[in-house]
Formats: sequence, C-alpha cells, structure tokens
Amino acid sequence: MTEKNGIFDLILRYLILIAVAIPNLWLFYTIFTPVTVYPVSWILGIFYNTLIASGHIIILNNIFPIELIPSCIAGSAYYLLLILNLSTREIAIGKRIKILLLAFGIFLVLNILRIILLSSMAFSGSSFFDITHILFWYAISTIFVVAIWFAEVKAFKIKKIPFYHDIIFLYKKTKSRKK
Repeated sequence: MTEKNGIFDLILRYLILIAVAIPNLWLFYTIFTPVTVYPVSWILGIFYNTLIASGHIIILNNIFPIELIPSCIAGSAYYLLLILNLSTREIAIGKRIKILLLAFGIFLVLNILRIILLSSMAFSGSSFFDITHILFWYAISTIFVVAIWFAEVKAFKIKKIPFYHDIIFLYKKTKSRKK
C-alpha cells in the first residue's frame, strides 16, 4: 500500500465510523430491530402464541408484553464490532466485509438467543430473571463482542491491533516529514 493510499484508507475508515455514529447509531437500530424482533417472535411462537405490536413489542399468549427497547437490540455492540473492524489497518476490503458480516451475524444469533432465554424466564416468572438480565446487560454482551473479535482475529489471521497500528503509522509519517 502506498503512503498516499495508506493515508486515504485511514481517513476513509475513520470518517465511516464518525458518519455511522453521528445520528445516534440510527443505522444499526433501523437494520437490526426488525432482524431481531421477527426471529425472536418466530422462535417464541413455537412455544407461545405471539403477536408483534408497534414493531418492537412481542406479546406472548395475548397477555405478556416483551418490549425490545434499543438496549435489547444492542446497536452499540454492533458499533463496537464496526469500530474494531475499521480501526484495524491493512485488511483488504473484501476480507473486511466478510469479517464484518460474520461478526454481525454471530452477534445477531447470540442476541436473539439471549432475548429468547430472558423472555422465557420473564414469562415463567423465574426468580433468576433480574440477575440474569443484569448479568447479560453488564458482562455477557461485552464478552460476546470481545470473543467474536478474538475468534475473527484468529480465524482471519489479523496481525494488526485496532487503533495502535494506525497511531504507529501516523507517528512514522510525521517523523519522516520532520527529517
């Protein structure tokens, strides 16, 4: 990669990150709300009578509403996966897209399973619902993101460290200009 291409690549990657974040992660919630709500409703429909109301509320057996708020959709987790992807230098565009789609797909499946588990616990009145919900909220979702990233680093043989190698690249460019 030439110096000019390296700088263009760096600027483009970070501009994309900023552009996606500016409207409060709207893009992630627009895409991932329906692709989360409908599969959750469909799978829960195997065990319960389900109805989707207002596009984000699943009603179980006509009496028990499960509201999937933005935190349930986990747009910030998808954004963190995007940050890890785009802040990593020297990944070819095709490979970068594959890594990103795989990360999003794995997280989507895990998130759907999480919501199904929590919904079933809430509906059954489990005394462990609150602690399980808090545990998922504060720890397990973060562990999911980190585990997905590390698995992709290994599977796709990613050698660069997010942010760090961009900073090193910029440092070398500024140092070489001073000479």
